[in-house]
Amino acid sequence: MTTSFLAADTIGNPAINISIFAAFVVITLVIVIRASRSNTNATEFFTAGHAFTGPQNGIAIAGDYLSAASFLGIAGAIAVYGYDGFLYSIGFLVAWLVALLLVAELLRNTGKFTMADVLSFRLKQRPVRLAAAISTLTVSLFYLLAQMAGAGGLVALLLDIHGRAAQSVVIAIVGVLMIVYVLIGGMKGTTWVQIIKAVLLISGAALMTIMVLAKFGLNFSDILGSAQEMVSKATTKGVASRDVLAPGAKYGTSTTSKVDLLSLGLALVLGTAGLPHVLMRFYTVPTAKEARRSVVWAIGLIGAFYLFTLTLGYGAAALVGPDTILKAPGKENSAAPLLAFQLGGVILLGIISAVAFATILAVVAGLTITASASFAHDIYASVIKNHRVTEDEQVRVSRIAAVVLGIAAIGLGILANGQNVAFLVALAFAVAASANLPTILYSLYWRRFNTRGALWSMYGGLISCIVLIVFSPAVSGTKTSMLPGEDFHFFPLSNPGIVSIPLAFLLGIIGTLTSRDTGDPELNAEMEVRSLTGVGAEKATHH
Repeated sequence: MTTSFLAADTIGNPAINISIFAAFVVITLVIVIRASRSNTNATEFFTAGHAFTGPQNGIAIAGDYLSAASFLGIAGAIAVYGYDGFLYSIGFLVAWLVALLLVAELLRNTGKFTMADVLSFRLKQRPVRLAAAISTLTVSLFYLLAQMAGAGGLVALLLDIHGRAAQSVVIAIVGVLMIVYVLIGGMKGTTWVQIIKAVLLISGAALMTIMVLAKFGLNFSDILGSAQEMVSKATTKGVASRDVLAPGAKYGTSTTSKVDLLSLGLALVLGTAGLPHVLMRFYTVPTAKEARRSVVWAIGLIGAFYLFTLTLGYGAAALVGPDTILKAPGKENSAAPLLAFQLGGVILLGIISAVAFATILAVVAGLTITASASFAHDIYASVIKNHRVTEDEQVRVSRIAAVVLGIAAIGLGILANGQNVAFLVALAFAVAASANLPTILYSLYWRRFNTRGALWSMYGGLISCIVLIVFSPAVSGTKTSMLPGEDFHFFPLSNPGIVSIPLAFLLGIIGTLTSRDTGDPELNAEMEVRSLTGVGAEKATHH
């Protein structure tokens, strides 16, 4: 089966693409403005007044979780690397089960607005809140970086923009839109954007999956055969020798590559349970029962979506071919839009791209509200003002923080433009798994855990992870690094999870056992009862 080469200037019609984008932005802004009318206090702004049902929140969680990395990055990785690309899907899905079974409901029962509420429940408030807030802000910035890079690549492809300066302008526009969503809509507006986007994204992916299968007579093995045929004909250096069904195309067969793969898997599987913007979604439902219902909905939708990415990735390899994908402006991230163009021409491309764009907008809005809420609630209200602060003041500070974060994200997104989005998100997962997860698990499950253990674990995990990322091949030393011209890397792995995650768990144990502080028995008991049963949580969330 042959495929005509898609020249960059024939990818759809920029005017149609822009009009579909604009329609989506206008519709969602109207919804956000309507939702914002009820943002009267901090509970409304940060947790949407606990007003969403389980199914609604489950769809919104899927919307929050299925980021540009899930759609553009994974489809691209499967199209170019085959089996190794699908490992991202497996990692993200297994991670979700870990997060929900171990952490989600207990957190929902113990907290109020943010992750730091849970971590500081029975420990010393100020130092623990500060550490948790710094960690939340760092993870959110890493994640934002990935989404903004995705936006740059996607819009570059659709509007046929090749210059870095013009792509930087696009990234800035996405940043400004995101700031507007958060400032106006708060959590309620953001949640509605997530719900609309989740429905669009999953429907779009399902439609494309059906179209790909229909092209091959519903025979999945034919898709794999055609994909292998296209790969073997590729002229791009190193692509033709790949076996798309065997492991090793991306990670190689050397010992370092295998350890890197293990490190990536560890970061993906353990990272979700430490992602602040996913955990914060559980505070938008009224009861623990609804939190459980939202989990069931989320797992069903996310699982279905990752099955679609398998067909889309191999379908893109078979119908578009890795050569065309790697020569397009967004490189790997352009596989899904190119496949849409191949299947349904200009209109389907415009719709799928608008959905991908919506995905980026919705996820960055969710991240920004999480990070700004954490700053306002944990750093400003608790650490700086020592809880002597009104709710209006907290909301105002949160809005200012959203603007500052948005500007920082724009700058970092411009820097990371052109990197594979799924890879960048994996770094955010490594930071979340190192800095947050050990402390969350110890706080919920280990009574002896104390303040020193929490601080050592959080700061140790965060600092070791970031230092290793900076001195890894992800930043310098290879052609695909963020700074390809420099070389100051000494750490051989692209993802530091395999070192920084066990280190953070270990530091939590050492810090706890070397301190005489055994905590307040009453608070320890109260936290245990509340996290397991939810008794007392409603009182805390509505006070």
